[in-house]
Amino acid sequence: MRPSTLTVLALAAVSMFVYTALAQDMAKPEPESATVPITLDHDRIVIDVYLALPDGSTKRVRGWVDNGNPELRISRQAATLMGLSVNCDGQTCSASKVSPAPPLQILIGGMKIVLPSSKITIPAGISTVAPGMSAEIAIPASILRNYDVLINFPDREFSIGDPGTLKFNGVISKMLVDGDTGLIQIPSKLENKSYNLLLDLGIPVTFLSEGLFSKLATAHPNWPQMTGAIGPANMWGASDEAKWQLMRIDRIQFGPLYLTDVPVIAWPTALEKLVSSNGKISLVGAIGSSALMNYRIGLDYTHSKVYFDLGNTFKLPEFDVVGLILRPDPDTRFTIIGIADYDGKSSVPFGEDGVRVGDHLVTVDGIPVADSTMGQVWSLLEGSPGQERKLTVEREGKQFTVSAKVRHFLAKPEQDQSVGKSGKQN
Repeated sequence: MRPSTLTVLALAAVSMFVYTALAQDMAKPEPESATVPITLDHDRIVIDVYLALPDGSTKRVRGWVDNGNPELRISRQAATLMGLSVNCDGQTCSASKVSPAPPLQILIGGMKIVLPSSKITIPAGISTVAPGMSAEIAIPASILRNYDVLINFPDREFSIGDPGTLKFNGVISKMLVDGDTGLIQIPSKLENKSYNLLLDLGIPVTFLSEGLFSKLATAHPNWPQMTGAIGPANMWGASDEAKWQLMRIDRIQFGPLYLTDVPVIAWPTALEKLVSSNGKISLVGAIGSSALMNYRIGLDYTHSKVYFDLGNTFKLPEFDVVGLILRPDPDTRFTIIGIADYDGKSSVPFGEDGVRVGDHLVTVDGIPVADSTMGQVWSLLEGSPGQERKLTVEREGKQFTVSAKVRHFLAKPEQDQSVGKSGKQN
């Protein structure tokens, strides 16, 4: 049976509609900027990123916006998907582009971001770019410096655009941008002395060099201090995090901002040398994301300006947590590597009937922690001071339950009068 004239016309109309739609789609200009939602995971900025694959398709992964590090880091799986050749030598891996191949690209909200095809780091021994994270690519300072960037903490949004495309509001500060790495220093003051501090929104907490930290701690013994990287300070689960020194500083002038009651960590020497070497700059510290959670932060790399637009005045209770120090393991479990003291005693039941260093944390209030990120686990361990958390712990293959209280660490004396604590833990 031959098709009727109406059928032929209908098919022709459909074909023309499809052709027109495709032509219009192909003619659409690529976006000059994009805005996507932020997931705050342990106060780190995590967004959806689409990897451009060799066959022309894309693959959605999680990306970590890390403006405090110049290295492009990609998980082994993501590198393989993108057609990179991965080579490992002991504990380190690197990736290189197989030639000929199209440029390496990712998409953020439909906007194409070109990646360098050399100097790509592949973390060994883990499936992501950093321990305890879900991200499979870290978007570093060396890439961000080529764009306008707006990190909107109050509205949980991340914007990136070609230079001159984003609108910035707020008070303005000069920023010193390292030409090779894109790392940002902001003129700052501590105790009326001038310093440059790194703006590092890839870390949750603020660091100061060990020398400066020690000087301030000696000059202000009344400032709350403690030992042990709990809560947001428990960054990676490094072996020395149980010994990290923490202190709450009254005030830091950071560009035009006056940041108050800022928790800081004494910057481990190894980390200080690493960042200084990468950035080719001398550093005395870095302001982390938790100190700037109330701001929209605009980075105008072209004109070396940073904008701080106040959106909230909410004070986060960063250290109202159970006093464990954890290590995320490659098998997705969490090992207890330390226990912080509170008011001169262990903050968590310790010993034969309590928790020991080396035990594995299995559940918090019945919720399994395996396969979780560090931020997800710490969200289970936080709460109001005095609340109890039921911890299921595993030791030598046997599981048992321990009750532990949420404590108000790094508290000023007047903040902790309701429970009669001094606010100083050592």
